Amino acid sequence: MILALDTCLAASSVAILDGDTVLAARSEPMTRGHQERIAVLAREVAAEVGVRFAALTRIAVTVGPGSFTGLRVGLSFAKGLATALSIPCVGVNTLEALAASANATGLVAGVLDAKMGQVYLQVFDGGKALMAPDALEVGVAAARLAELCSGGPATLVGSGAPLVADVLPEATVLTPAYADPVAIARLAAARPAPSHSPRPLYLRAPYAVAPAA
Repeated sequence: MILALDTCLAASSVAILDGDTVLAARSEPMTRGHQERIAVLAREVAAEVGVRFAALTRIAVTVGPGSFTGLRVGLSFAKGLATALSIPCVGVNTLEALAASANATGLVAGVLDAKMGQVYLQVFDGGKALMAPDALEVGVAAARLAELCSGGPATLVGSGAPLVADVLPEATVLTPAYADPVAIARLAAARPAPSHSPRPLYLRAPYAVAPAA
């Protein structure tokens, strides 16, 4: 039984799967307050379907890119819970989670607006990554998409999809504010148990810095 958590984007999300069966899934839109909500939400959802944390065999959590604060909140809670239960904690990057959430065939790109003229980008073909997740200038990302997605229809998923859509005028453009936690759970369930705890995937340093002394 797997518990999936996501606090990287504009929601706190939880899903519980028992094999292929979805027992529960809930997303609460929010841009702040993930720290106060995610643990409570996980307990509420588990209680509603009669699942005790002790029955879990795996925790899945998004590791970024996304909100620097949000991803740390989710990671901290997931790793702490996994440690307490002595079960594996599996990291899933937000771009692949978005791509999987589209439930589309063929070429699918997870694209997040990274602000400051950049996007976070990763492209998949049939679920297989064609590139590593990267932070790219919008023009560079568009060129990468044109190169990788020239062979057929494509689906662009995420807040950054409209920024690069012009290069693929036939592409389907989806702009969900967050990933489907069921997709996160299924991605994590399909992987072997990791040998180490998941690490945050920032892709770039934060642009907010402390003032000089």
